[in-house]
Amino acid sequence: MEMPAREARPEDGAGRAAPGRGDLSSRIKEQKIVVDELSNLKKNRKVYRQQQNSNIFFLADRTELLSESKNILDELKKEYQEIENSEKTKTKK
Repeated sequence: MEMPAREARPEDGAGRAAPGRGDLSSRIKEQKIVVDELSNLKKNRKVYRQQQNSNIFFLADRTELLSESKNILDELKKEYQEIENSEKTKTKK
């Protein structure tokens, strides 16, 4: 069975204040699952990307989606680390 890949939603941080640690942590876990699922698919499997704000799916390249998902995961981890570092510096002062 083909698994649809989830792309970043607009509410994932675009146009709003910095997300909390809990929200960011759950998004990181979700993105790790997406990366893991895409990594474990057989090479001949088809992957579909959902059109934003729609129930329409389009055929997508698995390797391209995997690299995009890894990039999103890296950005989320970086953002989480920045929040943790800023909280540590606040508590030290």
